[in-house]
Amino acid sequence: MLADLKNRWPLARIARALIEVAFIVFLFYSNLLMGEFTATNGRGKTLMFAFRDIFTVTNFSIAMIAALIGHGVFHYLRKKL
Repeated sequence: MLADLKNRWPLARIARALIEVAFIVFLFYSNLLMGEFTATNGRGKTLMFAFRDIFTVTNFSIAMIAALIGHGVFHYLRKKL
């Protein structure tokens, strides 16, 4: 039973990290989407237009860097407290 828990521990840490990073990326893109609809509230602006405008390689790079930094901060705080 104890060996079973030791084998699952690294998978749990990886899963927690992936969930935290994915959540931060989700928050980043939802913020961009809200900003896109606030700034471009013109005629003919659709959801697909907003998606094409915010899902770029540059935005994805920024989201991943921010998510990894955020995960590092959360991990540090979790260990510290």
